Amino acid sequence: MVAIDGSAERHASTRPWTDVLHDWVVTVDHKKLGIMYVTSGIVFFVIAGLEAVAMRVQLAAANNDFLSPEVFNRLFTMHGTTMVFLVGMPIITGFANFVLPLMIGARDMAFPRLNAWGFWMFLFGGLILHFSYLGSMGLYGAGSAPDVGWFAYSPLAGKAFSRGNATDYWVLGILVSGFGSLSGAVNMIATAFTMRCKGMTLRRMPLLVWMTLVVSFLMLLVLPPLTAAQVMLLFDRFLGAHFFDTQSGGDAVLWQHFFWFFGHPEVYILVIPGFAYASEIIPVFSRKVIFGYAVMVAATVSIGFVATAVWAHHMFTVGMGKGLNIWFAAMTMVVGIPTGIKLFNWLATMYGGRIRFRTPMLFCTAFLAQFLIAGLTGIMLAAAPFNWQLSDSYFVVAHFHYVLIGGLLMTIFAAIYYWFPKMTGLMLSETLGRWHFWVFIVGFQISFATMHIQGLLGMPRRIYTYPADRGWEVWNFITSAGVAFQVAGVVFLVLAIIQAFRRPQPAGDDPWDAWTLEWSTSSPPPAYNFAEEPEVHSRRPLWDLKHPEDPDWKYE
Repeated sequence: MVAIDGSAERHASTRPWTDVLHDWVVTVDHKKLGIMYVTSGIVFFVIAGLEAVAMRVQLAAANNDFLSPEVFNRLFTMHGTTMVFLVGMPIITGFANFVLPLMIGARDMAFPRLNAWGFWMFLFGGLILHFSYLGSMGLYGAGSAPDVGWFAYSPLAGKAFSRGNATDYWVLGILVSGFGSLSGAVNMIATAFTMRCKGMTLRRMPLLVWMTLVVSFLMLLVLPPLTAAQVMLLFDRFLGAHFFDTQSGGDAVLWQHFFWFFGHPEVYILVIPGFAYASEIIPVFSRKVIFGYAVMVAATVSIGFVATAVWAHHMFTVGMGKGLNIWFAAMTMVVGIPTGIKLFNWLATMYGGRIRFRTPMLFCTAFLAQFLIAGLTGIMLAAAPFNWQLSDSYFVVAHFHYVLIGGLLMTIFAAIYYWFPKMTGLMLSETLGRWHFWVFIVGFQISFATMHIQGLLGMPRRIYTYPADRGWEVWNFITSAGVAFQVAGVVFLVLAIIQAFRRPQPAGDDPWDAWTLEWSTSSPPPAYNFAEEPEVHSRRPLWDLKHPEDPDWKYE
């Protein structure tokens, strides 16, 4: 029972830190687990960012010896693996954990203990991977972290070319974290289908819930093949199997099929939640309902289906044959159709709206521009002859960074500023948020727009140095200079979070004048979420409460 005079809050603030830590470690509360997911993802993001900084210092000048080739390969592997598996995945899972039950009027996830188990599996998997820096120094003096790339192509990942234990840490770390992701996907599906409050039909679910469902089904479909391939790789390395050993009748290309059957749908697993954040934030700050709700849902489901048919466009140069090249080129172009529909719907939502350019909306606006560029370069790479020329070049590096940073990370920043008040009850500084936005966006463009030029000039990816006569040096220096701006932008975010706790500004229950159910409860929400089960009549239940004379359900 919370005392009216605030004595309960004062008592909580004076509890020993060990008791507070114990509460967080043993919690099954979806809100605390969501915050821990997001916080862990941000910590890994800082680690991966520092690895990227070191690589860009190495590539800033020709014939540089800041890093040895061995160290560069390890940093390259750890940066890519961390960003995909330990940054993008936990942050999107964290926001879904926190927001989804609140949005559907539920008091928790369907399986709270499974939810907690999933978080600890993810965290232990990430720790296993990073313990490789300490634990693989023994056999054959093989060095520390894995150096086989975040894709671990065979036969490079076999025992003959990867002698120590580093690759085993890579396999085991991703295996363990993958179990956490699978359990989270099951939990999201069960929660969305069985825990909705009265009146919350499928046609009234927020778009974030719909998109989380599609992502969860994709996880259940594409993570098991990756897990199977990793088990096969362990059999090759320890039990003398020859699944990927070409000298003994195995097939190295088989690994690529297994990996990219996961790896390309993984792009949509990461970016569809970014679509979800934009779909919730843009209408609120445009003061308009989302344009074409039903079409947005259909486009998301379409992306989920087509995403499983495009994986081998990463493999145009392996000799699959003309027929398969045509198929995967066509499917890659087809997936751009529902994605383009979403872009037009967001723009139509903004058109004619009373737009408020607060920090979350700024990041969503940048997302629209940058994801358009990512989509256009993706369609260019879908053409097999064009891809043949630029495969494994910096043009491809620029493309997927426009997808994952220009698309996903921008919307993650927007989501942090948007839901931080609900998570903590405190507002983030609008001034520091704007500094974060402008400095980071300038640095992003400096770094990754120039990479397209490097790729067109023939610079291959995954090289640790280059001679001075290739015409790449100026462009690499510009790319590396942009990293400094991106680091400064993230520093402004960290300062905003620190300031929020040092000089707190209470947010109130609904600082954005939003419409979905999470804003109807206190900030932060109580352990039970809702004192009484909500009942909704439209897609904007808070609008109905604020405007009883003109409820939203009248226009459905």
